[in-house]
Amino acid sequence: MRLFGLNMVLALVWAMAGGVITLGTLAFGFVVGMAVLHFVGPVLGDERYALRFVLAIGLLFFFLKELVLSSVRVAIDVIKPSLTMRPAVVSVPLALTSDAQITLLANLISLTPGTLSVDVSDDKSCLYVHAMYGEDAEALRRGIKADFEHRIAEVFR
Repeated sequence: MRLFGLNMVLALVWAMAGGVITLGTLAFGFVVGMAVLHFVGPVLGDERYALRFVLAIGLLFFFLKELVLSSVRVAIDVIKPSLTMRPAVVSVPLALTSDAQITLLANLISLTPGTLSVDVSDDKSCLYVHAMYGEDAEALRRGIKADFEHRIAEVFR
């Protein structure tokens, strides 16, 4: 997080050095700052800053795709005369350990239509998820672990 702030400062310095502060100069300055921080990152104690930033952008786009797909699925199910949902509460074993990672996972799940994070076990080894389409609990677990949890772990690694 410290390098992100430094990257923002570098972007602002880049834009001010050009004499014109626009969204384009700030964006270009951010990219230049990221390239600089990629090379000096090991000296500053974070050698994966640029990669983690790219992975975070990938996680954002993946979430947006899942948001749209699940919204369409829920909307279609609501419009149809007969509901096809089979609600269930499923326990998902967690490989994530930090509170920030678990909170991000729980929030992404809750923000996706059709799923809701209900609780985390006391020892933080399991997340309980309510799913509108929980007929295949194992597929739901695999999807959460392979899609969301794996991507979050990559960003925070």
